[in-house]
Parts: sequence; structure tokens; C-alpha cells
Amino acid sequence: MKKQAGFTLIELVIVIIILGILAATAVPKFVNLQGDARGSALKGVKAALEGGATLTYSQAAIQGIEKASSGIITSSNVSVVFGYPDASLTGTEASIDLSVDDWTVTHNTSTNTTTITSVIASGATATADCQVIYTEPTSTGSRPKIVATITGC
Repeated sequence: MKKQAGFTLIELVIVIIILGILAATAVPKFVNLQGDARGSALKGVKAALEGGATLTYSQAAIQGIEKASSGIITSSNVSVVFGYPDASLTGTEASIDLSVDDWTVTHNTSTNTTTITSVIASGATATADCQVIYTEPTSTGSRPKIVATITGC
């Protein structure tokens, strides 16, 4: 009698079922990578705002306007409040460089805040659970409040 080499139909079906189960458990881990990437990018924006605020304060101290309620750093044209960037186009946006294609920046003069959200996709709107909010300082010696919310990214 001849020895037969090969796989039976049952063996092939079992292997396909096992591969399907493995794929079903692995796919959800990779599907959520966009949200993780968006959250990490927002953490990077928060760090850039913190670094930009510190550098701006250093420039304001050199210029002698770190205790003034408003002013402009002459070397960089950044408008400041108590030495830190104010929540305007010439403040926070001038202290760091953000690509307009990747970020939506909103300035609120009534609350003295700048909100930075990730552009999710064309036509999609960002949520309040996926943003960085910069609040300018309110008095001499206080620092700006920078909060990154990434729970909804």
C-alpha cells in the first residue's frame, strides 16, 4: 500500500477556525491605534505649549515685562500676559508652530483660553474629550493652565 501525504479536509478546517479566532482577538487591538496616535499627538502639543510658555517667560524676563499684565516680546512678536503667551493668535500660536492642516485652534477672549483639537478627518468634528486647553495666567507669579483631555480621541 502507498503512504498518502497531505492534509485532510477536517485538518484544514480546524486550522482555518483557529486562525479566525486568533484574528478576531488581535484585530480590536490594532483598530484603536488611530485614537492612541491622536491622543499622543495632543500630549505632544501640550508639551510644546509648556515649553513655548517657559521660553516665552524667559524672553519676557530678559525684556523686563514678566510682571506686566500685557505686553509684546519685541524679538518674537509674541503677545504676553504676566510673561506668558496670551490666549490669542499672536500669543499661543506665535509661541509654537502648528500645522493648520492637522489642528483646529479656537481662541476664546471671554474666558482667555485657546483650545487646540486634532483634525480627525475632513468633515468630522472634534469632541471636548480630545483637546488641549491653554488658559492664560491671571496674576503675577501664576503659570498658565494647560490641560490635555484625550479620553475621547
